[in-house]
Amino acid sequence: MKIQLSDSFDYKKLLRFSLPSIIMMIFTSIYGVVDGFFVSNFVGKTPFAAVNLIMPFLMILGTLGFMFGAGGSALIAKTLGEGDAKKANEYFSLFVYVPAILSVVMAAAAYVFMPDVARLLGAEGEMLSNCVLYGRIIILSLPALNLEFAFCTFFITAARPQLSLAVSVAAGMTNMVLDALFVAVFRFGLAGAAAATAMSQLVGGVLPLIYFARRNSSLLRLGKTRFDGRALLKVCANGSSELMSNISMSLVNMLYNMQLIKYAGEDGVAAYGVLMYVNLIFLSAFIGYSNGTAPVVSFHFGAKNHAELHGLLHKGLRIIAVFSVCMVAAAYALSIPLARIFVSYDAQLLELTVRAFHIFSLSFLFSGMAIYGSCFFTALNDGLTSALISFLRTLVFQIAAVLLLPLVWGIDGIWASIVVAEAVAASFAALFLMMKRGKYHY
Repeated sequence: MKIQLSDSFDYKKLLRFSLPSIIMMIFTSIYGVVDGFFVSNFVGKTPFAAVNLIMPFLMILGTLGFMFGAGGSALIAKTLGEGDAKKANEYFSLFVYVPAILSVVMAAAAYVFMPDVARLLGAEGEMLSNCVLYGRIIILSLPALNLEFAFCTFFITAARPQLSLAVSVAAGMTNMVLDALFVAVFRFGLAGAAAATAMSQLVGGVLPLIYFARRNSSLLRLGKTRFDGRALLKVCANGSSELMSNISMSLVNMLYNMQLIKYAGEDGVAAYGVLMYVNLIFLSAFIGYSNGTAPVVSFHFGAKNHAELHGLLHKGLRIIAVFSVCMVAAAYALSIPLARIFVSYDAQLLELTVRAFHIFSLSFLFSGMAIYGSCFFTALNDGLTSALISFLRTLVFQIAAVLLLPLVWGIDGIWASIVVAEAVAASFAALFLMMKRGKYHY
């Protein structure tokens, strides 16, 4: 039976509705890891470290899609809940066209300044040339990447989460197959890995564009629109938490890499790269559930269904708590085999990576709470509170921890800083949820 945004949701229905989003996010993360696997095992440790060094910058440029997807979906779903489908579709079209145009401009500028960015991040010699090569190829598909990120949420708002999963599978399979061909078979090296990723992003961005541009059975369709500065400002403000979260994570990743070069050299950067790949996969379950249920929250908020809103929050917090415990156990148990996938060729690097895993895995106890809290406020169209949670979690607490804890514990302090930052952020998210109950009636 088809689930509608207007339904009343129990645990089973919530999980069924959000499952495609969870699977999609996990799958997207896994195919993002494929580059790292092939580069590390078939090209070498220095190119692998170069990919990890330049990737945070590339992801900053992809935050535009997250912002328009999250902020735009909240406004679109709220408008649907208010009963104005025509206006919702005008918003949808505007929130697709604007990031596509802006991405073209950003890609052109990034292509020109890629060598300067790589030098600023500390790359030199072979690592510098690898950063520029990989970055310039990937940046060519930036417009498609931003559309892919935006459509991930728009599909859910359109009540077609299964299509979002299908597109992600298509893009992921494209990346995996082309990585195997370009890197392992044809030996195109780092350029082959970058080309495989760029082509997969084209698939992920263009297929949804074709679907929504044609007549379809979903709630949304691309069509004529008009420039609405107020709506764009509202989306930017409301989606600023997702923008801030992704920019902050990328900036913090750069800082971590700088600290690791100082404390452990190239091996530290490579070990951190492995952690970030695995972290992305595990956090995808939290992000997938939070994004998957956000349009439901927005709809019932727009419909002023306070009882349903209360149920959605409390069920969501319990589901996140179960996810958290399971992930810590899985991360600890799988630390050795996961590390071996990437760095089995270097015993010292493998030992460093496994130890980092054992400390780092505790962060999953706390990260889901802050992620869900931020997404919940975005769904309520409270971009300020959502952005504040993200800002504190991904920037303030992590920067403070990664600068201070290594002074006491050395390199172990770098791995522990993520745990400390996530724990403090979870506490603040819980505090904001309690403070805002009277305002939003959940």
